[in-house]
Amino acid sequence: MQIENFNNLAAFVVVAKERSFTRAAAKLGVSQSALSQTVKALEARLGLRLLTRNTRSVSPTEAGERLLQSVAPRFEDIAQEISALSALREKPAGMIRITAGEHPAVTILQPALARFLPEYPDIHVEIVVDYGLTNIVAEGYDAGVRLGEQVAKDMIAVRIGPEMRVAIVGSPAYFQKYPRPETPQDLTQHNCINFRLPTYGGLFPWEFEKGGRELKVRVEGQLVFNNMALRLNSALAGLGLGYVPEDEVLEHIAEGRLIRVLKDWCEPFPGYHLYYPSRRHSSPAFALLLEALRYRGR
Repeated sequence: MQIENFNNLAAFVVVAKERSFTRAAAKLGVSQSALSQTVKALEARLGLRLLTRNTRSVSPTEAGERLLQSVAPRFEDIAQEISALSALREKPAGMIRITAGEHPAVTILQPALARFLPEYPDIHVEIVVDYGLTNIVAEGYDAGVRLGEQVAKDMIAVRIGPEMRVAIVGSPAYFQKYPRPETPQDLTQHNCINFRLPTYGGLFPWEFEKGGRELKVRVEGQLVFNNMALRLNSALAGLGLGYVPEDEVLEHIAEGRLIRVLKDWCEPFPGYHLYYPSRRHSSPAFALLLEALRYRGR
């Protein structure tokens, strides 16, 4: 394929990933009609239909999906090589995109960036809060943040936070109505505030460990959220028991707003790690941010 058609390929990749001409056009800074004509020109040149279009969605055909899987990684490699050229600049520069859950974004990434960014004014960072197990390569992220046990084996993982523990908590008003659970199984008799996992669509089972014994309990209750703040506020309001990171509730426990139960069943587990593809060529900007985030036992 001649080089002048690379723009057509790049446009197709964005549309196929976004599953929308409207979103892709906004991302590329072109009109929707111009983008549609660009993709049609590519389809005409190849003699293949690459996208199935209807009034609500756009999806790749079999040929389109094959082309997407083949071409998209190559564009990513090119973008990374161009980004790496910033090494020739006197000052590190570039955009770094990271996906993370709300808790690590607030407790780890934001404080680190507050220290890091003033020193490097030409480095820009975009944080996208997402609870799903995002495919960072397919979605165009430079890195993601997950708990250590969730990082895929083909990724490089760097520890950026301490070990974690969860806490099971309820308000004093809640425990005036219900007895305190003595074992994780007792939670099935309680009004528990559930958390829905967007990746799988199901409710997150509460996980416990004691003396090497692991246990998962599928709890029930009146409330389901996909947000940390809503779960915590609901527990404070006496609407049920919450399953939340320990650091989010220590102050509330100390001041008597929440009561902790089943502490002996909540053992420490590997904390947050920044992960990125092993084939990624780290730009100077990314390498600097990685070192700023690296956990050193502080």
